[in-house]
Amino acid sequence: MGRSGRVLGLLRPYRLLFGANIVATIVSSILDGATFVLVLPFLRALFKLQALPATGSSTVEKVLGQITGPLLTVGAPEVALRNVVLVLVVALVIKNAAAYAAAMCSVAIEEGVVRDLRVRLFRHLQTLPLGFFQRTKGGQLLARIISDTDQVKTAVTAALASFLRNVCLIVVYLAILIGLSWRLAIITLALAPALVLTIRPLVARVRRRSREQADDRGELTSLVSEMVASVKLVRAYVAEAFEVDRFQRLANRYRKRVLRAQAASTLTSPVSEIFAGLVIVAIFLVGTRLALGASASLRPEVFIVFIAVALRLMSPIKAVTQYPTIMAGAVAAADRCFEVLEVPADEGDRAGETTARFGDRIEFRGVTFSYDGEAPVLRDVELEVRRGHIVAIVGPSGAGKTTLVDLLPRFYEPTGGQILMDGVPITRFTRRSLRALMGIVSQETVLLNDTVHANIAYGRGDFTLEQVRAAARAANADEFIAQLPQGYDTLLGERGTRLSGGQRQRIAIARALLRDPPLLILDEATSALDTESERLVQEAIDRLMAHRTVLVIAHRLATVRHANLIVVLADGRLVERGTHDALFAAGGLYRRLYDMQFRA
Repeated sequence: MGRSGRVLGLLRPYRLLFGANIVATIVSSILDGATFVLVLPFLRALFKLQALPATGSSTVEKVLGQITGPLLTVGAPEVALRNVVLVLVVALVIKNAAAYAAAMCSVAIEEGVVRDLRVRLFRHLQTLPLGFFQRTKGGQLLARIISDTDQVKTAVTAALASFLRNVCLIVVYLAILIGLSWRLAIITLALAPALVLTIRPLVARVRRRSREQADDRGELTSLVSEMVASVKLVRAYVAEAFEVDRFQRLANRYRKRVLRAQAASTLTSPVSEIFAGLVIVAIFLVGTRLALGASASLRPEVFIVFIAVALRLMSPIKAVTQYPTIMAGAVAAADRCFEVLEVPADEGDRAGETTARFGDRIEFRGVTFSYDGEAPVLRDVELEVRRGHIVAIVGPSGAGKTTLVDLLPRFYEPTGGQILMDGVPITRFTRRSLRALMGIVSQETVLLNDTVHANIAYGRGDFTLEQVRAAARAANADEFIAQLPQGYDTLLGERGTRLSGGQRQRIAIARALLRDPPLLILDEATSALDTESERLVQEAIDRLMAHRTVLVIAHRLATVRHANLIVVLADGRLVERGTHDALFAAGGLYRRLYDMQFRA
Protein backbone atom coordinates (compact mmCIF):
# COMPACT_ATOMS: atom_id res chain seq x y z
CA MET A 1 0.00 0.00 0.00
CA GLY A 2 1.36 3.43 -0.95
CA ARG A 3 1.99 6.11 1.61
CA SER A 4 -1.17 8.02 0.65
CA GLY A 5 -3.13 4.76 0.84
CA ARG A 6 -1.88 4.13 4.38
CA VAL A 7 -3.01 7.59 5.43
CA LEU A 8 -6.46 7.10 3.89
CA GLY A 9 -6.62 3.66 5.52
CA LEU A 10 -7.15 5.46 8.83
CA LEU A 11 -10.72 6.13 7.63
CA ARG A 12 -11.75 2.45 7.66
CA PRO A 13 -13.47 2.53 11.07
CA TYR A 14 -15.58 5.45 9.87
CA ARG A 15 -16.83 4.03 6.57
CA LEU A 16 -20.53 4.54 7.35
CA LEU A 17 -20.03 8.05 8.67
CA PHE A 18 -17.84 8.89 5.69
CA GLY A 19 -20.53 7.50 3.36
CA ALA A 20 -23.09 9.77 5.02
CA ASN A 21 -20.66 12.62 4.54
CA ILE A 22 -20.38 11.87 0.82
CA VAL A 23 -24.17 11.63 0.39
CA ALA A 24 -24.69 14.96 2.16
CA THR A 25 -21.88 16.46 0.06
CA ILE A 26 -23.45 15.24 -3.19
CA VAL A 27 -26.89 16.60 -2.20
CA SER A 28 -25.33 19.94 -1.25
CA SER A 29 -23.33 20.09 -4.51
CA ILE A 30 -26.32 19.26 -6.73
CA LEU A 31 -28.47 21.88 -5.03
CA ASP A 32 -25.62 24.37 -5.28
CA GLY A 33 -25.63 23.88 -9.04
CA ALA A 34 -29.44 23.90 -9.13
CA THR A 35 -29.55 27.37 -7.59
CA PHE A 36 -27.57 28.66 -10.57
CA VAL A 37 -29.78 26.86 -13.08
CA LEU A 38 -32.84 28.47 -11.49
CA VAL A 39 -31.41 31.81 -12.58
CA LEU A 40 -32.65 31.03 -16.12
CA PRO A 41 -36.39 31.10 -15.31
CA PHE A 42 -35.71 33.96 -12.89
CA LEU A 43 -34.20 36.08 -15.70
CA ARG A 44 -37.00 35.17 -18.05
CA ALA A 45 -39.64 36.05 -15.47
CA LEU A 46 -37.81 39.24 -14.52
CA PHE A 47 -37.37 40.50 -18.07
CA LYS A 48 -40.59 38.89 -19.35
CA LEU A 49 -38.76 36.80 -21.93
CA GLN A 50 -40.46 33.95 -23.75
CA ALA A 51 -39.11 30.48 -23.16
CA LEU A 52 -37.91 28.63 -26.24
CA PRO A 53 -39.83 25.57 -27.42
CA ALA A 54 -38.33 22.24 -26.31
CA THR A 55 -36.67 21.75 -29.70
CA GLY A 56 -34.73 25.01 -29.37
CA SER A 57 -33.82 24.78 -25.69
CA SER A 58 -30.54 23.64 -24.17
CA THR A 59 -30.33 20.33 -22.35
CA VAL A 60 -30.36 22.12 -18.99
CA GLU A 61 -33.54 23.99 -19.92
CA LYS A 62 -35.24 20.78 -20.99
CA VAL A 63 -34.36 19.02 -17.73
CA LEU A 64 -35.40 22.05 -15.72
CA GLY A 65 -38.73 22.18 -17.54
CA GLN A 66 -39.40 18.49 -16.82
CA ILE A 67 -38.59 18.82 -13.12
CA THR A 68 -40.25 22.12 -12.29
CA GLY A 69 -43.04 21.92 -14.87
CA PRO A 70 -45.64 24.64 -14.96
CA LEU A 71 -44.59 25.99 -11.55
CA LEU A 72 -42.00 28.29 -13.11
CA THR A 73 -43.34 28.73 -16.65
CA VAL A 74 -47.11 29.46 -16.47
CA GLY A 75 -49.13 32.29 -15.04
CA ALA A 76 -48.40 35.98 -14.89
CA PRO A 77 -44.71 37.01 -14.85
CA GLU A 78 -45.11 38.20 -11.23
CA VAL A 79 -46.44 34.78 -10.17
CA ALA A 80 -43.65 32.99 -12.01
CA LEU A 81 -41.07 35.28 -10.41
CA ARG A 82 -42.51 34.59 -6.96
CA ASN A 83 -42.43 30.83 -7.60
CA VAL A 84 -38.82 31.01 -8.74
CA VAL A 85 -37.83 32.90 -5.60
CA LEU A 86 -39.64 30.36 -3.38
CA VAL A 87 -37.92 27.43 -5.10
CA LEU A 88 -34.56 29.20 -4.76
CA VAL A 89 -35.10 29.75 -1.02
CA VAL A 90 -36.13 26.10 -0.47
CA ALA A 91 -33.12 24.87 -2.49
CA LEU A 92 -30.77 27.13 -0.49
CA VAL A 93 -32.17 25.90 2.85
CA ILE A 94 -31.85 22.23 1.89
CA LYS A 95 -28.40 22.82 0.38
CA ASN A 96 -27.06 24.49 3.53
CA ALA A 97 -28.65 21.86 5.78
CA ALA A 98 -26.85 19.16 3.78
CA ALA A 99 -23.62 21.18 3.89
CA TYR A 100 -23.94 21.49 7.69
CA ALA A 101 -24.53 17.74 8.03
CA ALA A 102 -21.46 17.04 5.87
CA ALA A 103 -19.36 19.44 7.96
CA MET A 104 -20.41 17.78 11.23
CA CYS A 105 -19.70 14.33 9.81
CA SER A 106 -16.29 15.60 8.79
CA VAL A 107 -15.53 16.93 12.29
CA ALA A 108 -16.65 13.65 13.90
CA ILE A 109 -14.40 11.65 11.56
CA GLU A 110 -11.53 14.09 12.03
CA GLU A 111 -11.50 13.85 15.81
CA GLY A 112 -12.00 10.09 15.67
CA VAL A 113 -9.05 9.63 13.32
CA VAL A 114 -6.67 11.74 15.39
CA ARG A 115 -7.77 9.99 18.60
CA ASP A 116 -7.27 6.54 17.02
CA LEU A 117 -3.85 7.42 15.65
CA ARG A 118 -2.67 8.95 18.92
CA VAL A 119 -3.92 6.00 20.98
CA ARG A 120 -2.37 3.60 18.48
CA LEU A 121 0.97 5.40 18.76
CA PHE A 122 0.79 5.60 22.56
CA ARG A 123 -0.17 1.93 22.87
CA HIS A 124 2.66 0.91 20.55
CA LEU A 125 5.14 2.93 22.60
CA GLN A 126 4.27 0.73 25.58
CA THR A 127 5.51 -2.29 23.64
CA LEU A 128 8.84 -0.91 22.40
CA PRO A 129 12.19 -1.91 23.90
CA LEU A 130 13.90 0.44 26.34
CA GLY A 131 16.70 0.93 23.84
CA PHE A 132 14.30 2.75 21.52
CA PHE A 133 13.61 5.40 24.16
CA GLN A 134 17.31 5.76 24.86
CA ARG A 135 17.97 6.43 21.16
CA THR A 136 14.98 8.70 20.52
CA LYS A 137 14.47 12.20 21.87
CA GLY A 138 11.36 12.59 23.98
CA GLY A 139 10.49 15.85 22.21
CA GLN A 140 10.47 14.07 18.85
CA LEU A 141 8.01 11.49 20.18
CA LEU A 142 5.87 14.26 21.65
CA ALA A 143 5.83 16.08 18.29
CA ARG A 144 4.76 12.92 16.48
CA ILE A 145 1.91 12.17 18.88
CA ILE A 146 0.62 15.75 19.04
CA SER A 147 1.68 17.85 16.01
CA ASP A 148 2.07 15.21 13.30
CA THR A 149 -1.23 13.51 14.07
CA ASP A 150 -2.95 16.89 13.86
CA GLN A 151 -1.54 17.40 10.38
CA VAL A 152 -2.60 13.91 9.33
CA LYS A 153 -6.17 14.38 10.51
CA THR A 154 -6.47 17.60 8.52
CA ALA A 155 -5.65 15.81 5.29
CA VAL A 156 -7.70 12.65 5.79
CA THR A 157 -10.82 14.41 7.02
CA ALA A 158 -11.23 18.16 6.65
CA ALA A 159 -9.13 18.47 3.50
CA LEU A 160 -10.41 15.19 2.05
CA ALA A 161 -14.03 16.17 2.72
CA SER A 162 -13.35 19.51 1.05
CA PHE A 163 -11.69 17.69 -1.85
CA LEU A 164 -14.68 15.37 -2.35
CA ARG A 165 -17.13 18.25 -2.06
CA ASN A 166 -15.22 20.26 -4.64
CA VAL A 167 -14.96 17.27 -6.96
CA CYS A 168 -18.75 16.88 -6.71
CA LEU A 169 -19.18 20.56 -7.44
CA ILE A 170 -16.87 20.32 -10.44
CA VAL A 171 -18.84 17.35 -11.81
CA VAL A 172 -22.17 19.13 -11.26
CA TYR A 173 -20.95 22.40 -12.74
CA LEU A 174 -19.39 20.68 -15.74
CA ALA A 175 -22.63 18.79 -16.37
CA ILE A 176 -24.51 22.09 -16.26
CA LEU A 177 -21.97 23.78 -18.56
CA ILE A 178 -22.16 20.94 -21.07
CA GLY A 179 -25.95 21.08 -20.88
CA LEU A 180 -25.93 24.84 -21.51
CA SER A 181 -23.31 24.86 -24.31
CA TRP A 182 -21.07 21.94 -25.16
CA ARG A 183 -18.88 24.16 -27.35
CA LEU A 184 -17.96 26.48 -24.49
CA ALA A 185 -17.60 23.50 -22.10
CA ILE A 186 -14.92 21.98 -24.34
CA ILE A 187 -12.82 25.12 -23.87
CA THR A 188 -12.98 24.66 -20.09
CA LEU A 189 -11.99 20.99 -20.29
CA ALA A 190 -9.21 21.46 -22.84
CA LEU A 191 -7.03 23.52 -20.49
CA ALA A 192 -7.34 21.16 -17.47
CA PRO A 193 -4.37 18.84 -18.36
CA ALA A 194 -2.07 21.88 -18.49
CA LEU A 195 -2.97 22.70 -14.89
CA VAL A 196 -2.34 19.10 -13.71
CA LEU A 197 1.09 18.99 -15.35
CA THR A 198 2.02 22.32 -13.76
CA ILE A 199 0.96 21.32 -10.23
CA ARG A 200 2.58 17.86 -10.14
CA PRO A 201 6.23 18.94 -9.55
CA LEU A 202 5.08 21.28 -6.78
CA VAL A 203 3.55 18.35 -4.89
CA ALA A 204 6.84 16.42 -4.73
CA ARG A 205 8.62 19.52 -3.47
CA VAL A 206 5.99 20.14 -0.78
CA ARG A 207 6.29 16.56 0.49
CA ARG A 208 10.06 16.85 0.83
CA ARG A 209 9.94 20.28 2.50
CA SER A 210 7.14 19.21 4.85
CA ARG A 211 9.20 16.26 6.11
CA GLU A 212 12.13 18.57 6.86
CA GLN A 213 9.78 20.99 8.59
CA ALA A 214 8.26 18.22 10.74
CA ASP A 215 11.73 17.00 11.79
CA ASP A 216 12.78 20.49 12.86
CA ARG A 217 9.51 20.97 14.76
CA GLY A 218 10.33 17.81 16.68
CA GLU A 219 13.80 19.19 17.47
CA LEU A 220 12.25 22.40 18.82
CA THR A 221 9.84 20.42 21.00
CA SER A 222 12.69 18.24 22.23
CA LEU A 223 14.84 21.25 23.17
CA VAL A 224 12.02 22.90 25.12
CA SER A 225 11.27 19.61 26.90
CA GLU A 226 14.93 19.18 27.87
CA MET A 227 15.20 22.77 29.10
CA VAL A 228 12.12 22.44 31.31
CA ALA A 229 13.44 19.18 32.78
CA SER A 230 16.90 20.64 33.46
CA VAL A 231 16.06 24.25 34.36
CA LYS A 232 17.98 23.93 37.63
CA LEU A 233 21.12 22.90 35.74
CA VAL A 234 20.69 25.83 33.35
CA ARG A 235 20.45 28.30 36.24
CA ALA A 236 23.33 26.69 38.16
CA TYR A 237 25.72 27.05 35.23
CA VAL A 238 24.41 30.48 34.17
CA ALA A 239 23.61 28.97 30.78
CA GLU A 240 20.44 30.94 30.02
CA ALA A 241 22.05 32.87 27.16
CA PHE A 242 23.53 29.66 25.77
CA GLU A 243 20.11 27.95 25.77
CA VAL A 244 18.40 30.98 24.21
CA ASP A 245 21.03 31.09 21.48
CA ARG A 246 20.62 27.36 20.83
CA PHE A 247 16.84 27.70 20.66
CA GLN A 248 17.08 30.73 18.38
CA ARG A 249 19.29 28.85 15.92
CA LEU A 250 16.79 26.00 15.81
CA ALA A 251 13.86 28.42 15.52
CA ASN A 252 15.57 30.20 12.62
CA ARG A 253 16.20 26.92 10.84
CA TYR A 254 12.58 25.89 11.40
CA ARG A 255 11.40 29.25 10.03
CA LYS A 256 13.44 28.74 6.85
CA ARG A 257 12.02 25.23 6.41
CA VAL A 258 8.47 26.54 6.89
CA LEU A 259 9.06 29.30 4.33
CA ARG A 260 10.39 26.78 1.80
CA ALA A 261 7.44 24.44 2.35
CA GLN A 262 4.92 27.28 2.16
CA ALA A 263 6.58 28.74 -0.94
CA ALA A 264 5.93 25.51 -2.81
CA SER A 265 2.48 24.98 -1.28
CA THR A 266 1.23 28.53 -1.79
CA LEU A 267 2.36 28.57 -5.41
CA THR A 268 -0.54 26.31 -6.37
CA SER A 269 -3.02 29.12 -5.62
CA PRO A 270 -1.69 31.73 -8.08
CA VAL A 271 -1.08 29.04 -10.72
CA SER A 272 -4.69 27.88 -10.52
CA GLU A 273 -5.85 31.52 -10.40
CA ILE A 274 -4.03 32.29 -13.65
CA PHE A 275 -5.49 29.13 -15.17
CA ALA A 276 -8.99 30.24 -14.15
CA GLY A 277 -8.44 33.66 -15.67
CA LEU A 278 -7.32 32.17 -18.99
CA VAL A 279 -10.39 29.91 -19.08
CA ILE A 280 -12.77 32.82 -18.46
CA VAL A 281 -11.08 34.95 -21.13
CA ALA A 282 -11.39 32.10 -23.63
CA ILE A 283 -15.08 31.65 -22.73
CA PHE A 284 -15.75 35.35 -23.21
CA LEU A 285 -14.02 35.42 -26.59
CA VAL A 286 -15.89 32.42 -27.96
CA GLY A 287 -19.15 33.02 -26.07
CA THR A 288 -19.70 36.55 -27.34
CA ARG A 289 -19.50 35.28 -30.92
CA LEU A 290 -22.05 32.55 -30.18
CA ALA A 291 -24.43 34.87 -28.30
CA LEU A 292 -24.28 38.02 -30.48
CA GLY A 293 -25.04 38.77 -34.08
CA ALA A 294 -27.68 37.62 -36.53
CA SER A 295 -26.46 34.01 -36.48
CA ALA A 296 -26.37 33.77 -32.67
CA SER A 297 -26.83 30.18 -31.46
CA LEU A 298 -26.70 30.99 -27.72
CA ARG A 299 -29.37 33.03 -26.00
CA PRO A 300 -28.08 35.93 -23.85
CA GLU A 301 -29.64 34.66 -20.60
CA VAL A 302 -28.07 31.21 -21.19
CA PHE A 303 -24.70 32.86 -21.82
CA ILE A 304 -25.05 34.88 -18.59
CA VAL A 305 -25.80 31.70 -16.60
CA PHE A 306 -22.90 29.91 -18.33
CA ILE A 307 -20.50 32.68 -17.27
CA ALA A 308 -21.86 32.61 -13.72
CA VAL A 309 -21.44 28.82 -13.46
CA ALA A 310 -17.99 28.97 -15.09
CA LEU A 311 -16.87 31.60 -12.60
CA ARG A 312 -18.28 29.46 -9.80
CA LEU A 313 -16.38 26.44 -11.19
CA MET A 314 -13.04 28.18 -10.73
CA SER A 315 -13.22 28.09 -6.92
CA PRO A 316 -13.56 24.27 -6.55
CA ILE A 317 -10.91 23.75 -9.26
CA LYS A 318 -8.56 25.95 -7.26
CA ALA A 319 -9.34 24.01 -4.07
CA VAL A 320 -8.83 20.64 -5.78
CA THR A 321 -5.44 21.69 -7.16
CA GLN A 322 -4.33 22.60 -3.64
CA TYR A 323 -5.34 19.24 -2.13
CA PRO A 324 -2.28 17.30 -3.43
CA THR A 325 0.03 19.78 -1.68
CA ILE A 326 -1.97 19.44 1.55
CA MET A 327 -1.87 15.67 1.17
CA ALA A 328 1.88 15.82 0.58
CA GLY A 329 2.38 17.58 3.91
CA ALA A 330 0.11 15.07 5.63
CA VAL A 331 1.97 12.12 4.11
CA ALA A 332 5.25 13.57 5.38
CA ALA A 333 3.76 13.86 8.89
CA ALA A 334 2.21 10.39 8.61
CA ASP A 335 5.58 8.92 7.63
CA ARG A 336 6.96 10.07 10.98
CA CYS A 337 4.04 8.42 12.80
CA PHE A 338 4.33 5.19 10.81
CA GLU A 339 8.09 5.09 11.47
CA VAL A 340 7.29 4.65 15.15
CA LEU A 341 4.51 2.14 14.47
CA GLU A 342 6.90 0.08 12.31
CA VAL A 343 9.45 -0.34 15.11
CA PRO A 344 9.10 -4.02 16.12
CA ALA A 345 7.30 -4.54 19.41
CA ASP A 346 9.42 -6.13 22.09
CA GLU A 347 7.04 -6.08 25.05
CA GLY A 348 3.74 -7.90 25.42
CA ASP A 349 2.86 -11.49 26.13
CA ARG A 350 3.47 -14.14 23.49
CA ALA A 351 1.88 -17.47 22.71
CA GLY A 352 3.21 -20.26 24.90
CA GLU A 353 4.27 -18.01 27.78
CA THR A 354 2.85 -18.95 31.19
CA THR A 355 2.24 -17.18 34.51
CA ALA A 356 5.37 -16.75 36.62
CA ARG A 357 5.60 -18.07 40.18
CA PHE A 358 8.57 -17.68 42.50
CA GLY A 359 9.34 -20.57 44.79
CA ASP A 360 12.92 -21.24 45.86
CA ARG A 361 15.66 -19.67 43.76
CA ILE A 362 16.76 -17.50 40.83
CA GLU A 363 19.80 -18.50 38.76
CA PHE A 364 21.95 -16.54 36.32
CA ARG A 365 23.73 -19.10 34.12
CA GLY A 366 26.52 -17.80 31.92
CA VAL A 367 24.65 -14.55 31.34
CA THR A 368 26.20 -12.26 28.76
CA PHE A 369 24.70 -9.02 27.50
CA SER A 370 25.58 -6.21 25.10
CA TYR A 371 23.62 -3.19 23.87
CA ASP A 372 22.92 -3.22 20.12
CA GLY A 373 25.89 -5.41 19.26
CA GLU A 374 28.43 -3.25 21.12
CA ALA A 375 31.12 -4.58 23.50
CA PRO A 376 29.57 -6.85 26.18
CA VAL A 377 28.45 -5.12 29.37
CA LEU A 378 28.12 -8.46 31.16
CA ARG A 379 30.29 -11.53 30.58
CA ASP A 380 29.44 -15.08 31.70
CA VAL A 381 27.81 -14.12 35.00
CA GLU A 382 27.02 -17.08 37.27
CA LEU A 383 24.85 -16.26 40.27
CA GLU A 384 22.28 -18.00 42.46
CA VAL A 385 19.81 -16.03 44.59
CA ARG A 386 17.99 -18.01 47.31
CA ARG A 387 14.51 -17.12 48.50
CA GLY A 388 14.52 -14.87 51.55
CA HIS A 389 18.14 -13.78 51.03
CA ILE A 390 19.48 -10.30 50.50
CA VAL A 391 22.01 -10.25 47.69
CA ALA A 392 24.06 -7.06 47.35
CA ILE A 393 25.67 -6.21 44.02
CA VAL A 394 28.65 -3.86 44.28
CA GLY A 395 31.45 -2.70 42.07
CA PRO A 396 32.98 0.32 40.38
CA SER A 397 30.92 2.62 38.18
CA GLY A 398 30.19 1.05 34.78
CA ALA A 399 30.71 -2.50 36.03
CA GLY A 400 27.25 -3.61 34.80
CA LYS A 401 25.36 -3.68 38.11
CA THR A 402 22.15 -2.00 36.88
CA THR A 403 22.18 -3.99 33.65
CA LEU A 404 22.32 -7.23 35.64
CA VAL A 405 19.18 -6.47 37.66
CA ASP A 406 17.40 -5.05 34.57
CA LEU A 407 17.60 -8.50 32.98
CA LEU A 408 15.50 -10.08 35.74
CA PRO A 409 12.20 -8.25 34.94
CA ARG A 410 13.04 -8.72 31.24
CA PHE A 411 13.62 -5.05 30.49
CA TYR A 412 16.32 -6.53 28.25
CA GLU A 413 17.02 -10.07 27.11
CA PRO A 414 20.44 -11.70 27.60
CA THR A 415 22.50 -12.03 24.44
CA GLY A 416 24.05 -15.17 25.90
CA GLY A 417 23.21 -17.61 28.69
CA GLN A 418 19.88 -17.60 30.52
CA ILE A 419 18.11 -16.66 33.73
CA LEU A 420 15.99 -19.28 35.47
CA MET A 421 13.35 -19.07 38.18
CA ASP A 422 12.96 -22.38 40.00
CA GLY A 423 14.69 -24.08 37.07
CA VAL A 424 12.43 -22.56 34.38
CA PRO A 425 13.86 -19.96 31.96
CA ILE A 426 12.14 -16.64 32.62
CA THR A 427 11.59 -16.24 28.86
CA ARG A 428 8.80 -18.81 29.28
CA PHE A 429 6.92 -16.46 31.60
CA THR A 430 4.79 -13.51 30.55
CA ARG A 431 6.42 -10.20 31.32
CA ARG A 432 3.28 -9.00 33.08
CA SER A 433 3.22 -11.88 35.57
CA LEU A 434 7.00 -11.80 36.05
CA ARG A 435 7.04 -8.10 36.91
CA ALA A 436 4.02 -8.53 39.19
CA LEU A 437 6.36 -10.54 41.45
CA MET A 438 8.74 -7.59 41.83
CA GLY A 439 8.91 -4.24 43.52
CA ILE A 440 11.51 -2.01 41.86
CA VAL A 441 13.02 1.16 43.32
CA SER A 442 15.78 2.88 41.35
CA GLN A 443 18.07 5.76 42.18
CA GLU A 444 16.15 7.95 39.70
CA THR A 445 12.79 8.32 41.41
CA VAL A 446 9.93 8.94 38.97
CA LEU A 447 6.91 10.72 40.43
CA LEU A 448 3.90 11.99 38.52
CA ASN A 449 2.24 15.39 38.69
CA ASP A 450 -0.57 13.87 40.76
CA THR A 451 -1.56 13.33 44.37
CA VAL A 452 0.54 11.45 46.89
CA HIS A 453 -2.14 8.74 47.00
CA ALA A 454 -2.13 8.34 43.20
CA ASN A 455 1.68 8.14 43.11
CA ILE A 456 1.86 5.41 45.76
CA ALA A 457 -1.04 3.44 44.23
CA TYR A 458 0.26 4.03 40.68
CA GLY A 459 -1.21 1.71 38.06
CA ARG A 460 -3.89 0.30 40.36
CA GLY A 461 -7.27 1.68 41.37
CA ASP A 462 -8.22 -0.97 43.92
CA PHE A 463 -6.07 0.11 46.88
CA THR A 464 -7.82 1.79 49.81
CA LEU A 465 -6.44 4.82 51.65
CA GLU A 466 -5.62 2.64 54.65
CA GLN A 467 -3.56 0.27 52.50
CA VAL A 468 -1.71 3.22 50.99
CA ARG A 469 -1.05 4.66 54.45
CA ALA A 470 0.22 1.29 55.72
CA ALA A 471 2.73 1.14 52.86
CA ALA A 472 3.77 4.73 53.55
CA ARG A 473 4.28 3.95 57.26
CA ALA A 474 6.43 0.95 56.36
CA ALA A 475 8.53 3.23 54.14
CA ASN A 476 8.81 5.88 56.89
CA ALA A 477 6.85 8.30 54.69
CA ASP A 478 3.53 8.67 56.55
CA GLU A 479 4.83 11.32 58.95
CA PHE A 480 6.00 13.83 56.35
CA ILE A 481 2.96 13.14 54.14
CA ALA A 482 0.66 14.05 57.03
CA GLN A 483 2.41 17.43 57.22
CA LEU A 484 1.71 18.27 53.56
CA PRO A 485 -1.08 20.83 52.91
CA GLN A 486 -3.69 18.25 51.82
CA GLY A 487 -1.99 15.14 53.17
CA TYR A 488 -2.40 12.21 50.76
CA ASP A 489 -4.41 14.44 48.39
CA THR A 490 -1.52 16.90 47.93
CA LEU A 491 -0.40 17.39 44.34
CA LEU A 492 3.33 16.73 44.08
CA GLY A 493 4.01 18.88 41.01
CA GLU A 494 6.02 18.00 37.92
CA ARG A 495 8.49 15.19 38.79
CA GLY A 496 7.57 15.56 42.48
CA THR A 497 9.45 18.86 42.83
CA ARG A 498 7.61 19.72 46.06
CA LEU A 499 9.48 16.95 47.88
CA SER A 500 13.09 16.49 48.90
CA GLY A 501 15.18 13.68 47.43
CA GLY A 502 14.73 11.52 50.51
CA GLN A 503 10.97 12.09 50.56
CA ARG A 504 10.65 11.19 46.89
CA GLN A 505 12.62 8.02 47.46
CA ARG A 506 10.39 6.97 50.37
CA ILE A 507 7.28 7.57 48.21
CA ALA A 508 8.82 5.27 45.58
CA ILE A 509 9.57 2.62 48.18
CA ALA A 510 6.00 2.85 49.49
CA ARG A 511 4.78 2.38 45.92
CA ALA A 512 6.80 -0.84 45.61
CA LEU A 513 5.84 -2.12 49.04
CA LEU A 514 2.11 -1.54 48.55
CA ARG A 515 2.04 -4.46 46.12
CA ASP A 516 3.71 -6.72 48.71
CA PRO A 517 5.99 -8.41 46.15
CA PRO A 518 8.09 -11.47 47.02
CA LEU A 519 11.03 -9.89 45.15
CA LEU A 520 12.52 -6.43 45.76
CA ILE A 521 15.03 -4.79 43.42
CA LEU A 522 16.71 -1.74 44.93
CA ASP A 523 19.03 0.04 42.50
CA GLU A 524 21.17 2.29 44.69
CA ALA A 525 17.98 3.38 46.47
CA THR A 526 19.93 5.22 49.18
CA SER A 527 22.76 6.70 47.10
CA ALA A 528 21.23 10.18 46.71
CA LEU A 529 20.04 10.58 50.30
CA ASP A 530 21.30 12.55 53.25
CA THR A 531 22.26 10.68 56.41
CA GLU A 532 18.86 11.03 58.14
CA SER A 533 16.87 10.04 55.03
CA GLU A 534 19.20 7.13 54.42
CA ARG A 535 18.62 5.94 57.97
CA LEU A 536 14.84 6.09 57.51
CA VAL A 537 14.96 4.26 54.20
CA GLN A 538 17.34 1.65 55.52
CA GLU A 539 15.04 1.03 58.47
CA ALA A 540 12.17 0.39 56.07
CA ILE A 541 14.26 -2.04 54.05
CA ASP A 542 15.42 -3.87 57.16
CA ARG A 543 11.86 -4.32 58.42
CA LEU A 544 10.75 -5.75 55.08
CA MET A 545 13.64 -8.21 54.74
CA ALA A 546 11.85 -11.14 56.27
CA HIS A 547 10.25 -13.57 53.81
CA ARG A 548 11.38 -11.51 50.84
CA THR A 549 14.20 -11.84 48.37
CA VAL A 550 16.11 -8.61 47.80
CA LEU A 551 18.56 -7.70 45.08
CA VAL A 552 20.21 -4.44 46.10
CA ILE A 553 22.75 -2.42 44.17
CA ALA A 554 24.75 -0.59 46.79
CA HIS A 555 26.85 2.51 46.40
CA ARG A 556 27.54 2.89 50.10
CA LEU A 557 29.00 -0.43 51.12
CA ALA A 558 28.32 0.12 54.81
CA THR A 559 24.59 -0.31 54.09
CA VAL A 560 24.99 -3.93 52.87
CA ARG A 561 27.22 -5.41 55.54
CA HIS A 562 24.26 -7.48 56.73
CA ALA A 563 23.54 -9.00 53.27
CA ASN A 564 23.49 -12.79 53.00
CA LEU A 565 25.62 -12.60 49.88
CA ILE A 566 27.69 -9.81 48.33
CA VAL A 567 28.84 -10.16 44.72
CA VAL A 568 31.43 -7.86 43.18
CA LEU A 569 31.29 -6.92 39.49
CA ALA A 570 34.18 -5.45 37.53
CA ASP A 571 34.16 -4.88 33.76
CA GLY A 572 31.03 -6.98 33.44
CA ARG A 573 32.47 -10.02 35.20
CA LEU A 574 31.60 -11.41 38.63
CA VAL A 575 35.02 -11.32 40.29
CA GLU A 576 34.21 -11.91 43.97
CA ARG A 577 31.39 -13.29 46.11
CA GLY A 578 30.80 -13.93 49.79
CA THR A 579 29.74 -12.25 53.01
CA HIS A 580 31.06 -8.87 54.10
CA ASP A 581 33.47 -10.40 56.62
CA ALA A 582 34.84 -12.95 54.14
CA LEU A 583 35.33 -10.41 51.35
CA PHE A 584 36.85 -7.86 53.71
CA ALA A 585 39.30 -10.44 54.99
CA ALA A 586 40.23 -11.56 51.45
CA GLY A 587 41.68 -8.12 50.70
CA GLY A 588 40.47 -8.01 47.10
CA LEU A 589 38.50 -5.42 45.12
CA TYR A 590 35.70 -5.29 47.71
CA ARG A 591 38.21 -4.45 50.45
CA ARG A 592 39.77 -1.70 48.31
CA LEU A 593 36.35 -0.17 47.54
CA TYR A 594 35.36 -0.36 51.21
CA ASP A 595 38.63 1.21 52.41
CA MET A 596 38.28 4.07 49.89
CA GLN A 597 34.79 4.87 51.15
CA PHE A 598 35.84 4.57 54.77
CA ARG A 599 38.78 6.96 54.29
CA ALA A 600 36.51 9.37 52.39
